[in-house]
Amino acid sequence: MATNPLAPAWLRLPADANVLADGLWPATAARTPQGELLIGGCTAAALAAEFGTPLYLIDETDARARAASLRAAFETEFARIGTSVHIYYAGKAFLSTEIARWMLAEGLNIDICSGGELAVALAAGSPPNRIGYHGNNKSLAEIDEACRVGVGTIVIDSPVEIGRVAAAAARHGIVQAVRLRVNSGVHAHTHEFLATAHEDQKFGVTLDDAPALVGRIRAEPSLAFRGLHCHIGSQIFGADGFAESASRLLAVHAALLDGGPVPELNLGGGFGIAYTSADTPTPIGELAASLADIVAAECGTRGIPVPVVAFEPGRYIIGPAGITLYEVGTTKAVDVAGNPRLYVSVDGGMSDNARPALYGADYTVRLAGRVSAAEPVLVRLAGKHCESGDIVVDADYLPADVSPGDLVAVAATGAYCWSLSNNYNFLGRPAVVAVAEGTPRMLVRGETIADLLARDTGVGAGSTTAGSTTADSTADLPKEPSR
Repeated sequence: MATNPLAPAWLRLPADANVLADGLWPATAARTPQGELLIGGCTAAALAAEFGTPLYLIDETDARARAASLRAAFETEFARIGTSVHIYYAGKAFLSTEIARWMLAEGLNIDICSGGELAVALAAGSPPNRIGYHGNNKSLAEIDEACRVGVGTIVIDSPVEIGRVAAAAARHGIVQAVRLRVNSGVHAHTHEFLATAHEDQKFGVTLDDAPALVGRIRAEPSLAFRGLHCHIGSQIFGADGFAESASRLLAVHAALLDGGPVPELNLGGGFGIAYTSADTPTPIGELAASLADIVAAECGTRGIPVPVVAFEPGRYIIGPAGITLYEVGTTKAVDVAGNPRLYVSVDGGMSDNARPALYGADYTVRLAGRVSAAEPVLVRLAGKHCESGDIVVDADYLPADVSPGDLVAVAATGAYCWSLSNNYNFLGRPAVVAVAEGTPRMLVRGETIADLLARDTGVGAGSTTAGSTTADSTADLPKEPSR
């Protein structure tokens, strides 16, 4: 069978559209002898029957192993150059109390950027000194609460925050450790990066302004300057962008040493993962070694001590550990200039995965309830929302007999899917379930229609729909006939 001309250039026609490609799926993902998708020792069909669909699944074993292996790789490589590292899990990728507990147990700190995320980290039992606080517009109340509980570091994102954090720290009688976020002029994504002299973005301050602002920080008795921070992008493959950014930051870092200690350097996160078989992310051990060599070389050139280095990965840890299960509702074949495409519509969409609509993100889909010997056909996995751009998977191949009632799974949805989820068209956000060693465990309860109506002040107390859910409202309807 020839490749469909409608397929993007990177998408290859698979010999078998049932195969779970290495690197895309959680570590425990496999198929049973009957062909069902198995994750964490649990079958997709059993999970869908118990929790409904759409359903976010997180392979706990995989997530924790990725966190532990990343930390070990960076600790080993930076010890080699005579320093240590702090690894912060970027909670914006996906944060719940249980996820935070996993990260803390594996030796990571927690990176947050709002009062809500701070509350989750604290509810998880995180020691406040293991929390780093970001944000370009932290409210006065958020800054005050961060100082009150004693978060480890607050990242100063603009000049006005210096006085705000200093005042809050003084009010609570503490000396608050802070970093200064700077823009290095390096923008990185996947294999490419762009280095410019100037920045035009909402985050951070210019490198040229950094020395004067650090002087202001050092002049505040209630603040302790820890070092510079920079974040150059996301979904980054390779180390070239980090190399250029580190060189620029360390030039300023070296100059700042004349005015006092600069014990740390935070190079951010953004390590890439595979969403499709065309993606080739850098192995984490290789990336850690490259970054250590870069920092050592730049410090050696400038004749300065190697600082403690910090990183903030999120997607790398939680992204590949997650999948989303959907049930197929309708299929529709279309003809585009003589070339076929099969639309496969599922019971979720841009409310549970906004990334394709926001960023044009690509994903991979496979049948989850069975395997099929039917030939592969090009499909577009569509959501159920009233938007033509409501597409979950723009292009992939599934067996031609994919039908209503089938379960399908989308890979690598652990990061930025639940955290960006929404209630468009009044769909409840799906449940999040962790799986490990054959046991599922609810991490976040799915929203019911009652939840959605609870905040609507116009709903009368006698509403007959207030207790129903998206799932149980159809529980007694007939199912699609089996093939």
